[in-house]
Amino acid sequence: MREVFAEKSLRSVGRGASHRKGRLGIRRNSAWVYVRRHRYLYLMLLPAVVYYALFHYLPLYGATIAFKDFSITKGILGSPWVGFKHFQYLFGLDKFWEVVMNTIIISFLRLCVGFPFPLLVALLMNEIRLALFKKSVQTIIYLPHFISWVILGGLMYNFLSIDGGVVNNLIKSMGSDAVGFMSDEKYFRATMVFSMVWKEFGWNSIIFMAALAGVNPHLYEAAVIDGASRWDRIWRITIPCIRSTIVILLILRLGNMMEAGFEQIFVLYHPGVYSVADIIDTYVYRIGLAEGRFSLAAAIGLFKSLINFVLLMIANKLSRMMGEQGVY
Repeated sequence: MREVFAEKSLRSVGRGASHRKGRLGIRRNSAWVYVRRHRYLYLMLLPAVVYYALFHYLPLYGATIAFKDFSITKGILGSPWVGFKHFQYLFGLDKFWEVVMNTIIISFLRLCVGFPFPLLVALLMNEIRLALFKKSVQTIIYLPHFISWVILGGLMYNFLSIDGGVVNNLIKSMGSDAVGFMSDEKYFRATMVFSMVWKEFGWNSIIFMAALAGVNPHLYEAAVIDGASRWDRIWRITIPCIRSTIVILLILRLGNMMEAGFEQIFVLYHPGVYSVADIIDTYVYRIGLAEGRFSLAAAIGLFKSLINFVLLMIANKLSRMMGEQGVY
């Protein structure tokens, strides 16, 4: 009896294994058929994959110099390992924590002001019915995005400087003292944030306007018939319909909280405002390129990337808890 039972068990196991192999083969074949069917879409995706592989994933090996005493003559492979020596040195520096706090504060201000403003502009633009006026306004607010911070920095100094600046000349003509928008620590952060908003709000509103274009117009028609006001239509139809887009963009912004705008700050700041404007990226530039301490700069960059990754995971988890899809 035992031998018969054992033989039946082996047969059933064999049939189960062959069945699983058959299902796996079917899945592989169906996946290959799917790829062949959409081969042109995958060909369009190929340049982006190659770009990220070459310039984002392959250079990750260079992050190992954060754990080495890197020497240009020895190279990455020949440089000796030092473990967490550079991280211990960084965490003991008061200047490092100062630039971390500056980065967090500036990024938080940029998020609080720079994220809702493009959404507000997109909502206002969506209410405009005159096509010519709408296109003209869109063109005007998009233009600053295409101007580099080097040019805008020169314009800002001409407009906001204490000596000869247009704005301060106007303030002096009204009997008030000149304001150090670019030189006073009290005003420098606000100047950076509002100049960033002015430069980028038009470009950042494009995604919101694209999402608004996908809202079903029949919903608005039904709301008008029911007597809904314009504010009710915005609050109860427009915003709920684009909520998923808002959440995804917010998650991506939170994942870049440690990016406070290197190019803008590098053009505008000076030693007189280092205490409020020196961020992680500018600090890495000075100690990494100017002083040649590449391992220390790599350690700071790795620390910043880790914080961004953690913030991205937390933001995505919270969005999924609120019923949204998130970024993955």
